[in-house]
Amino acid sequence: MLRGDLDSIVVGRDSNVQDNAVVHVDRGLPALIGRRVTVGHAAVVHGCSIGDDCLVGMNRRSTVARWSARIGRRERAVVRENASFPRGLIAGVPAKTIRSVDETLRRRIELSWPIYRELAKASLPARPRLKRSFEAVSLDLSAEFTRLVREE
Repeated sequence: MLRGDLDSIVVGRDSNVQDNAVVHVDRGLPALIGRRVTVGHAAVVHGCSIGDDCLVGMNRRSTVARWSARIGRRERAVVRENASFPRGLIAGVPAKTIRSVDETLRRRIELSWPIYRELAKASLPARPRLKRSFEAVSLDLSAEFTRLVREE
């Protein structure tokens, strides 16, 4: 859900906001999501700025923050007001950088947004209904992304 009733919400090119995520603002605190950003399922992004090439994990909360990093998938992260983080894996309550971006994490961030861009291309405009309910769109990049997630 994107709710920009008190200020603006800007979602950068090739970014995606997944199911049940909430992007909300306060007066004077817009939500600015950079380019090539994935905001995971059920994440809460509230009045903050997210830099380019970031991955916000599922069920994460970020409030009035600026970072160019990844919010942890397994770890809970609550980003305090006016917090700013360098590139890295952000986790904890309150959030802090817990490690640098290694090659595996960099590749996961790199793969997260093209998967959803390709899914949009494959499903928009509306296609004829699939003949069998178990058929689905298969994306080459999603297999690598899934493997990287399971290896972490």
